[in-house]
Amino acid sequence: MTETAVAADPRPLLLAGRPTTSGESMPVVFPYDGSEIARVWLADEAMVEQALASAAAAEAEVAALPPFRRAEILIGAAELVRSREDELARQMTLETGNAVWETRFEVQRTAEILQLAGEEARRIASTGESVPIDAVPRGEGRIGLTRRFPVGTVLAITPFNAPLLLVAHKLGPALAAGCPCIVRPASKTPLSALSLAEIVLEAGAPPAAVSVVPCATELAERMVADERVKLLSFTGSAAVGWRLQKVAATARVTLELGGNGAVIVEPDADLDYVAQRCAFGGFLRAGQACISVQRLYAHSSIYDALREKLLERIAELRMGNPLEESTVVGGLIDEAAAEKAEALVQEAVAAGGRVLCGGTREGTVLAPTLLVDVPESLRVCAEEAFAPIVVLSPYEDVDEAIALANATPFGLQAGLFSNDIRVIHRAFERLEVGALIVNDVNTFRVDQMPYGGAKRSGHGREGMRWAIREMTEERLLVIDPRQRR
Repeated sequence: MTETAVAADPRPLLLAGRPTTSGESMPVVFPYDGSEIARVWLADEAMVEQALASAAAAEAEVAALPPFRRAEILIGAAELVRSREDELARQMTLETGNAVWETRFEVQRTAEILQLAGEEARRIASTGESVPIDAVPRGEGRIGLTRRFPVGTVLAITPFNAPLLLVAHKLGPALAAGCPCIVRPASKTPLSALSLAEIVLEAGAPPAAVSVVPCATELAERMVADERVKLLSFTGSAAVGWRLQKVAATARVTLELGGNGAVIVEPDADLDYVAQRCAFGGFLRAGQACISVQRLYAHSSIYDALREKLLERIAELRMGNPLEESTVVGGLIDEAAAEKAEALVQEAVAAGGRVLCGGTREGTVLAPTLLVDVPESLRVCAEEAFAPIVVLSPYEDVDEAIALANATPFGLQAGLFSNDIRVIHRAFERLEVGALIVNDVNTFRVDQMPYGGAKRSGHGREGMRWAIREMTEERLLVIDPRQRR
């Protein structure tokens, strides 16, 4: 059992910045041992309506916040997050089962996101451009310029795997853009979202600008279908994301969905570095990352050497209680996820695949697993595993590797280890992904870069400047300054 006692009362949800209770609560469970670590109140239909109405009513107030004030709020929130690193990391480990070193890193990134959002807020008034209206005769004497304005209420639906960081990626840009934000966090991990919203409010955000409403799925979908929501920002599974786009009342929908990330390793790569980075990228958050290394393609000339180096690196990864500092790989979000991951391994073995390490499960902890000789058509290659599983396969020619990487409905990010500019250019032109990461794994991300996918991996981009662009709309002003009488 954990060292943390359950609070006597469920934790309030936030309605227009106000802590609120309801008639129904749900448990928050530590995945590692199944113990209940908290309860939170669930929003009912009336509360969801209140969140929508409050956000819609607050649109003008939030839009009127000057850029310097938005920046002060977000940068102040970043400082508060930094000051509470241990508290936020422990809470996140308890609700996700992610190792505490990972959740501490996530807190640090969350502070960076808020800082970056604050810095972008200062620049938002200067993001327009001059339009040459007088480039044709009938525009003579006229001046044109553009400016971006907030779209209004943002509905953010976030997943369980990075419950602080991914809320920050939506709440931060929304406030920077001047938009009220309603957050519907994953049911298994609501605590981090509530904590972050409380911090943003403490930093001075207008109460009406922030609501966090844990609620039933049908109520979440009702919000998606409500015309008061001006932009839906969803991170989660492809199946759910594409369904929500169909029912959304707004045409403004950004989807950051799943992937089955591919990494290609060319013969000139530094194999020690490749093994180190693939061991990191394949097993971060126990593989529960959209940009986890899942399919690893190594040129046949270095395949055997990379396999052995990778096995050595994986052997160093300690599993166990995610609250212990020495644990590198924690568990999956629940028993069902662990059972599904185990089934993927068993299916691969039944089809002729071999388990070089891992494949065993204890509760929610699946040992970091390296598979070889796996047919590409199997689920462990063709779908998103969302588990600590890497499939290693050889190839003869880089064009073959690119074709294998593309032979999937997903396209979030890909990795390529090569120093040949010709290979890099060819891969960049042909890989159907949102980003190509060269000489690192596809798991690499800094939070100011544009982030999003192609094909079934979604559309739209996160990253401060790009998310703010999604949450604002461009408006053109044309002036004839000549005096008319």
